[in-house]
Amino acid sequence: MSLEPLGPPEPPGPAGTVAPTGSAAPASLATLLSAHDPVLLSRVEDAGLNASAPPQQRWVDGWLVRTSPGKAQRARCINAVAAGRRPVEEKLAACQALYRELGLPFLVRITPFTQPGELDARLAAAGYAFHDDTRVMVLPDLAGALLDPGRPPAQTEWQELPPESFAEAVGDMRGSSAEARRAHAERLRASPVPYRGFILRRGAEVLACGQIAQEEELVGLYDVATDTRQQRQGLASWLCKQLLTVAKKQSGARSAYLQVGADNQAARRIYSRMGFADAYRYHYRAERPPH
Repeated sequence: MSLEPLGPPEPPGPAGTVAPTGSAAPASLATLLSAHDPVLLSRVEDAGLNASAPPQQRWVDGWLVRTSPGKAQRARCINAVAAGRRPVEEKLAACQALYRELGLPFLVRITPFTQPGELDARLAAAGYAFHDDTRVMVLPDLAGALLDPGRPPAQTEWQELPPESFAEAVGDMRGSSAEARRAHAERLRASPVPYRGFILRRGAEVLACGQIAQEEELVGLYDVATDTRQQRQGLASWLCKQLLTVAKKQSGARSAYLQVGADNQAARRIYSRMGFADAYRYHYRAERPPH
């Protein structure tokens, strides 16, 4: 696929800056959705990138190119975090060759922070498919949130697990392949941000699981899942409140964030009742519609 310019080039900017391209692009669907502090939202985006960092990543002229063989799309996509100096089409060609060589699907993650700002429109015009509309939700003040989980569900045990065991527990719930489980455990072990993974179990049966990844006073919720046979019992709500309480009381967390599919209304209702609100949206552009 080739990219067409969206307008005439602007005059060069000052020395040391990258001149913008034409501004005739339609607005991207990746937008800020709230009046949250923009500095906090920028930190949330950075924290999300750090927490999902796989060992398999490299920089290509301002683009963070991730090539994990695992299931998480955040760990196997392009994040265009800086404009760089090479032509966009040249960088896309280099990245497409890399993903083809590794046998991975080609994905570009589009956020309100993507550079250049018209990249989404250029990819859309070239035929790249819109994929996986996602919301980033933020709870800016944990101290004022109603997070007391109350008593644990009857006959259950709350247990912290090491990365390998947690990746297996999540993989069991999601039906992940052995390769995806290995990649998940590898990413957790190598993460620059410390993870803590927990399960809620009844005997040998894992009912629900979730993780926290904390960077300074900002904590993220990850891999929250409930066994399909145990849903609609309030387990996800109890689990999330317990995770945030652990982060607040044991590690001094003051704000929280999470990422959730736009169409996952059940989860979004749970998070909203806890005080989370939509902060911004992101999506992916795929070379062909993912199956």
